Amino acid sequence: MDTETHIPPLKVFVVEDATSVRRNLALLLDAIAGVERVGEAEDSLSALASLLARDVDVALVDLRLAGGSGIGLISALSKQRPEIVTIALTNHAGTAFRAACKAAGAHYFFDKTAEFNIACDTIAQLAAMRAQRAAP
Repeated sequence: MDTETHIPPLKVFVVEDATSVRRNLALLLDAIAGVERVGEAEDSLSALASLLARDVDVALVDLRLAGGSGIGLISALSKQRPEIVTIALTNHAGTAFRAACKAAGAHYFFDKTAEFNIACDTIAQLAAMRAQRAAP
């Protein structure tokens, strides 16, 4: 019997206002072993409601969102669901944005332009670590 089928997947929720980027992320995330996309949102209000209501391990968050800010969402998650790993993935990669995300409680910060693949690699590493912890 295959023991991998008993390891729960890393559940990732995508918060991104650009449809094309969400589609690209969906394709990349779906290709990572041990990862399951459990939802997506384009604005911070519906994202927060969904994240609080679902079993989520990782929130992948853009900083610029329809109807709110990713920094505000990260801050709310760090207070209300600190067990969710928050990953900021944004085109706003300046030092001030990095500092604001860190202060809000983000676990990781990646520049969409230069570090998109690194963000996906990080999610793959988180899934692999989960599988190692769950392995008999």
